[in-house]
Amino acid sequence: MRSSLSTVVRRLRRPDGRRARWLRRAVVTALVGTVLLTGATVASVAWIRADADGHLFAEQDVPETPVALVLGTMVESDGTPSPFLTARLEIARRLLAAGRVHAILLSGDNMHPGYDEPTAMRRWLLAHGVPAERVVLDYAGFDTYDSCARAKRIFGVDRATVVTQSFHLPRAVAVCRRLGIDASGVGDDTARADDRTWWISSTREYGACVKAALDLLSGRDPVHLGRRETGVDDALRAG
Repeated sequence: MRSSLSTVVRRLRRPDGRRARWLRRAVVTALVGTVLLTGATVASVAWIRADADGHLFAEQDVPETPVALVLGTMVESDGTPSPFLTARLEIARRLLAAGRVHAILLSGDNMHPGYDEPTAMRRWLLAHGVPAERVVLDYAGFDTYDSCARAKRIFGVDRATVVTQSFHLPRAVAVCRRLGIDASGVGDDTARADDRTWWISSTREYGACVKAALDLLSGRDPVHLGRRETGVDDALRAG
């Protein structure tokens, strides 16, 4: 009896031929998937960086353009911009004051009534002395691709200075340029003081580059389009 039980236990522990083949296939599939994902990531990052090369500037060196395109990011629960977003807005404010841009397009997420990046951004700029007539809001900038596509197709932006954090800047500039905007970029590094958030966001950028490449290759429409808006044109005339 003891011998029979031992035999059964050994058989249960030892994978049969079918199980062994399944395990081998699973391992091979996982390895192939890892190689393909790594290759796609490397290729996407290289493509993004190559497209942005020569178009990223320090704030004091960026060429003059008509519009600063400020990309939205998190707003706090009390409606104030997060440190990352505040840093972007401060750069845009200085660019306008220095005459390096003449209007500011705020593109962010307003997916539901309880969350509104563009309005929070506008409120901050007006509180810091930016004339209201120079500020234009895009409520459907749900991601970088949508912000760039709508800046071109809805607001008629042909040349712009993109403002965001430095780790995000190559992707933002490359996407805008691929979508028909002659884009330069200025990146913020002051928010690097929040080490943890900066590291997490920088790490996510690799995956975001893959998504950006897929968006560009597919040529998808932004989530929301609509008719042509004249807000940027009006702001430039006001300037």
